[in-house]
Amino acid sequence: MAQFFRAKASSAKGKTIELAVESMDHQGRGVAKHQGKVCFVDGALTGERVKAQIQQDKSKLTIAKVVKLQQSSEHRVSPFCAHYNECGGCQLQHLAHTEQLDVKQQALSKLFAKFAKTEQLPWQPSIESEPMHYRRAARIACFYDRQSQRLKVGFRSAKSKHIVDIKSCDVLSTPFAHCLEKLRVALNSDKAFASVSHIQLCDADNRQYLLLRHTKHINEQNKEKLAALLDEQSWLLLWDDGEQNIDYERLPNYCVADLTFEFKLSNFIQVNKAVNEKMLLQAQAWLELEEDDQVLDLFCGIGNFSLLMAKRANSVIGVEGSESSVAMAKQNAHTNQISNVQFFCSDLTAPLAGAQWFSNELNILLLDPSRTGAHEILAQMPLKQFEKVLYVSCDPVTLARDSALLLQAGFEVQKIGLMNMFPHTGHIETMALFQRR
Repeated sequence: MAQFFRAKASSAKGKTIELAVESMDHQGRGVAKHQGKVCFVDGALTGERVKAQIQQDKSKLTIAKVVKLQQSSEHRVSPFCAHYNECGGCQLQHLAHTEQLDVKQQALSKLFAKFAKTEQLPWQPSIESEPMHYRRAARIACFYDRQSQRLKVGFRSAKSKHIVDIKSCDVLSTPFAHCLEKLRVALNSDKAFASVSHIQLCDADNRQYLLLRHTKHINEQNKEKLAALLDEQSWLLLWDDGEQNIDYERLPNYCVADLTFEFKLSNFIQVNKAVNEKMLLQAQAWLELEEDDQVLDLFCGIGNFSLLMAKRANSVIGVEGSESSVAMAKQNAHTNQISNVQFFCSDLTAPLAGAQWFSNELNILLLDPSRTGAHEILAQMPLKQFEKVLYVSCDPVTLARDSALLLQAGFEVQKIGLMNMFPHTGHIETMALFQRR
């Protein structure tokens, strides 16, 4: 029997093409058309003409990277970081800070039009912070390079496991902005530290914490040696081997209004202190809670929203999938002497039927999910019992997708606004208030 073979289409990967950039997407990439396909271009801005090298050539789209500017945008600026072209931490330093929020708002509007079929949105002023030194918590990658016999300390490059040795980072809060070179020198003073896999930084309100995670035993003598090398810093050094409990001496904390939130470094907190404070106060203002309101706070974490809402509402139920976070939420309620809030640990992707935390009396819904969104729980929820839904989102695609469920359930978008939690990056954080019609 004769066999016929179809010639495999040749890939355009590696080729250089000329593009006219029409807009930007929700990841901060330029969007252009090439041979009938959409082309996403890293490093390109709206209105620019560029030469770009194709990184991926797929059947319906192309991904490319700028190699030469032929016509620049008036909003293009020089990146302030010397590591910008290598480090994967920031994606928008080449765009003027004043324009970054406009680009993000336009990208989110397009996603709402696509997924929620909503063209006009009631945009509110964005929540902002200082564009530099805003990040109070970060994770630093470490890798021992056997060839050079040195420990690399820095951030991973974009779409890669490669670690870029960073000397300084002006996105980190001031106490940590220039710490990386000091850490690199100290950790390379002895091969005993070669097993350090990453470092967690936290500039809490009560002090600066530095947690070193390591995969092999490091004796007390070497730990004391590192502490001595970093003695001029006010950091509290903590060690984590993955087996023993971490001795914090005193837990890190942050304050909002008259509330104090304690946490462990394994708990999730918002890394932008200024935006977090403004976000919580805006949530309280938008919801206009009254004394008889009963609030359901899903994905509540350590009680970031719950405790402030409990100050105004009749009662608050907080639900979270992390046992450690729920334990901290309960502790924070006790510390702040708030008694009208209850916290439950529950998998919010599991069936709602029989959930002990749910009540038909709840009338206000607040959600602050991870990037995967809240579709599973919203699809099960008897949404018509709620008068208002406040959705705090860290992913514009899942927000637009989940908003379609709320609109179909009889809600309308009453207010929506960006929260610039991560200046100079493609991340889009949003708060949206839905009111039942």
